[in-house]
Amino acid sequence: MILRAEELRFAFPGGAELIRGVTLCCAPGELLALLGPNGSGKTTLVRLLTGGLRPSSGRATLDGRPIASLSPRRLARAVALVPQSSAPPEGFTALDVVLMGRHPHLPRFAREGARDIEIARASMERTGVGGLADRPARTLSGGEWQRVLIARALCQEPRVLLLDEPVANLDIRYQLEVLRLLAALARGGLAVVAVMHDVNLAARFSDRLAVLKDGRLLASGAPREVMTEALLADAYGVSGRVFPGAYPRFEPD
Repeated sequence: MILRAEELRFAFPGGAELIRGVTLCCAPGELLALLGPNGSGKTTLVRLLTGGLRPSSGRATLDGRPIASLSPRRLARAVALVPQSSAPPEGFTALDVVLMGRHPHLPRFAREGARDIEIARASMERTGVGGLADRPARTLSGGEWQRVLIARALCQEPRVLLLDEPVANLDIRYQLEVLRLLAALARGGLAVVAVMHDVNLAARFSDRLAVLKDGRLLASGAPREVMTEALLADAYGVSGRVFPGAYPRFEPD
């Protein structure tokens, strides 16, 4: 299932354009990292790709069908969003939170059944939090909570997974755990799009990078193609050196 942006443009009424003619796609089996400085349009682009915003022009499509034409329920069965980290809710276990991902598959007012619980537990095992099912959500560490949120998204049984800053505010151990998980999910056949800030972590774990600046797409391609000193200086206003290796690494001056 291919997620595609085609000449997307977006502005709030009376405001300046936040997304300016972005064309981009993510296919099954790949992890695409969205990079760029604060205010470059990364989160806005994710909201356009998930139907949270409607483009001013251009279109976002899923296997050629405009996302705007899909009902919220149908879209949620195909595309799952892990938003920027929020506080765990009071009074819910980790399993309760993950089961929220079954709502697109349930009739209105219906409760989860045995099959839904089975899918939720399998999603938790897949993300390494199966042993935390009965833990109160408020007692989870930052890394555990992030993996529970990813498990909730997987519980939707999506074909496309989008994440907005999935490793923000995590220490390096949990950053690596979450990014290894995302890379494995992509290898398993999902199309995964993740907003990231750390260019070196993005280059290490992603199949492709897309760099935004002022709402425009500066470059898209394999890390070795995109991670150049000239492009990073243009995007971030920081000079430095890019070192080749198993994956490119940037060190600022």
